[in-house]
Amino acid sequence: MMLADRILFVDAEAMVIDKPIGLPVDTPRRGGESLTGRAGELRCGFRSSPVPMHRLDQDTSGCLLLARNAKARASLQQAFEQRLVSKYYLAVLACDIADEAGTIDLPLAKRSSEEAGWRMVGDPSGQQAITNWRRLARRDGLTLVEFQPVTGRTHQIRVHAREAFGSGISGDRVYGVPGGPMLLHASRLVVAREGRTTIDVTAALPEHFGDWRDAG
Repeated sequence: MMLADRILFVDAEAMVIDKPIGLPVDTPRRGGESLTGRAGELRCGFRSSPVPMHRLDQDTSGCLLLARNAKARASLQQAFEQRLVSKYYLAVLACDIADEAGTIDLPLAKRSSEEAGWRMVGDPSGQQAITNWRRLARRDGLTLVEFQPVTGRTHQIRVHAREAFGSGISGDRVYGVPGGPMLLHASRLVVAREGRTTIDVTAALPEHFGDWRDAG
């Protein structure tokens, strides 16, 4: 798998790739392959390697934004801070959702224990976390949902899915229903840029979504 074959958008400032499932963005503590470790494959003629501007979990596929130089990194970081970046995710939830759309407003906090390690939990005293969602399709007791996070907390969509709908994302071993690959995909990324064309790219659902690819 060549990362250069997964480029969805590129100009002198930014790049968006379709990150494959199973590839962590940062190098794991135990070592091993990572996107940052392979970023040299994405230079596209530049001397320096592009730098990821946000994170996707190892088991989440889809749109990932990278900056191609230091000046671009600063301007794209400012776009995130000003909420000029819109991210959309598709997920299969292990339940049948009756409502068509809504907003999840649940603050999140990090909790740690010796037995389970760390995870994010709903906590009224935690950081603000807001996610908009809409139902796309239902099938065999499962539901395909589009999520649009307004804030960008760690594991936000995964925790919000569980707290709002009861059972969480199919394949999510921590917050959802274990079994098979996690069906969470960063499907679309929109970045408004001053003086440059707005980035608006879509990554098709990957093969591990199976028949849901026809519904997404």
